[in-house]
Amino acid sequence: MHITIIAVGKNSKSSLLDLYNEYKKRINWKVDLKEITSKNLNNEQENKQILSLIPDKAIVIALDEKGKSMPSSNFADKFKKWQLDGFTNICFIIGGADGINNDVRDKANMLISFGEQTWPHMMVRSMLIEQIYRTQQILIGHPYHRQ
Repeated sequence: MHITIIAVGKNSKSSLLDLYNEYKKRINWKVDLKEITSKNLNNEQENKQILSLIPDKAIVIALDEKGKSMPSSNFADKFKKWQLDGFTNICFIIGGADGINNDVRDKANMLISFGEQTWPHMMVRSMLIEQIYRTQQILIGHPYHRQ
């Protein structure tokens, strides 16, 4: 499995970056982070750049306020189904301060949300990578995820 995370903004040295990196090194799948770092881009330009970075034939999951919140076990079930269906690339999108537009939403196979609250974008990266790690652990039957 190859995971791509497309995120607007640059995560500079911080405890959140350390947390992200800690979970990333625990994941057996290949994980690439593609950051859109230009501060001079407007929302439309950010979204065009996001679309240009999506790998071919990838399942696209956008984190969005209009997305569905789901238990980790259901999230893992989705991964398992995609693997069984032969998909090898999954791409996650974390938009900028103004979110994603309909072009990105339309490209997404799934919209997810980490709840109704608004989270700092750098924190969302750490939350996402932990959920990817948790998914891996659920799929291999590891007790990291306890129900």
